[in-house]
Amino acid sequence: MGNLTETRPPEPWTAPTATDPVAATLRLPGSKSMTARALVLSALASGPSTLVRPLRARDTELMAGGLRGMGAHMSISDDERWLVRPHPLVGPAHVDVGLAGTVLRFVPPVAGLAAGRVTFDGDPYTRARPLGPMIGALRSLGVRIDAPATGSLPLAVLGAGRVAGGEVVIDASASSQFVSGLLLAAPRFDRGLVIRHVGPPVPSAPHLRMTVQMLRAAGAAVDDATPDVWAVEPGPLTGRGWEIEPDLSGAVPFFAAALVTGGEVTLQGWPPSSMQPVEQLRALLTGMGGEVTLTTAGLTVRGTGSVHGLTADLSDVSELTPVLTALAMLADSPSRLTGVGHIRGHETDRIAALATEFAALGADITESADGLEIRPRPLRGGTFRTYADHRMAHAAAVAGLAVPGIEVDDVACTSKTMPEFPALWSGMVTGKS
Repeated sequence: MGNLTETRPPEPWTAPTATDPVAATLRLPGSKSMTARALVLSALASGPSTLVRPLRARDTELMAGGLRGMGAHMSISDDERWLVRPHPLVGPAHVDVGLAGTVLRFVPPVAGLAAGRVTFDGDPYTRARPLGPMIGALRSLGVRIDAPATGSLPLAVLGAGRVAGGEVVIDASASSQFVSGLLLAAPRFDRGLVIRHVGPPVPSAPHLRMTVQMLRAAGAAVDDATPDVWAVEPGPLTGRGWEIEPDLSGAVPFFAAALVTGGEVTLQGWPPSSMQPVEQLRALLTGMGGEVTLTTAGLTVRGTGSVHGLTADLSDVSELTPVLTALAMLADSPSRLTGVGHIRGHETDRIAALATEFAALGADITESADGLEIRPRPLRGGTFRTYADHRMAHAAAVAGLAVPGIEVDDVACTSKTMPEFPALWSGMVTGKS
């Protein structure tokens, strides 16, 4: 008999091609970034918390699982409302990081507060994701960590039940998550924490602002008035209700579909005041030929029948790079996307992956150290590899709207942040959602 447990390669998914302008009103899952931060803050709070309309996906379930393993009580069976009851954090425990950067960078500082040994490992590629600055910062605060000399997974945090706190100097130019991870745990450190970033600019500034806003909402005193310095006072965090916004990054491929097809897509449930970088997205999509409006009905993007090339520094919104690259492939003029060298250390080297996969479809695309240059020309169908990266699958789906025959090798990787993506996408394109 054969090996019944043999893993079969995923079935290719043919990205649907649009024959008409899309017209869709969608309610998408909650923000991954907000859900992850709310879970950590809730696990460290002095009382129970609820997360309303959180994101249920691989990344957030791994986050909940890691915190639960250290003792936090997590009730996440209800998709609309998760309940977190804090409990003294203890080891031994094991945290499966998967491919989640948030788990990789947010949970080790929490593990420093646990009494016992907490081990971390994840998917093979995660061992290549940078973690050294976080390890160095925690060690400088007195946290004992066993880790390879490469400063990567697998590692073990030997928690003492408390972290003295104080001041750390860190180079967070590879990921804003290094700062966010330390900030989220900092109120529970005995002396709080002062973080000083030294090095090239920290990318993804909106994510840092979200961290600070959510800390303050939980009762923490945070001073971020000095550039590249964050000071957190020690003190309790308050359990509370967290209203999780729809995920803006997850919405971007759907908005891109409006531009490609000259259609209209509305994301329901968008708040009038957001913690996510909606204004940056508005400027980018408007520059590429879209019209963006926010009303009581939701956040709406309309295509105007043309897609324009773009020259943009995406350092604040690097998650959008794959979808904007796909849009640029279908534009009427060249594009130059810069400021995203750090995404070479995301789920895969996204710059190299985008250049490789679109070139295989006939694109004229050049990678630089920190971005991509795209000169539009007709593309052809073919296999588009995702490298287990959900954003690569999103890029392929957008290109497939205008290019027949693009086969995504592993669309299931979108379960990392949106398990419903293939069904939602096909329903939007065919009008059968």
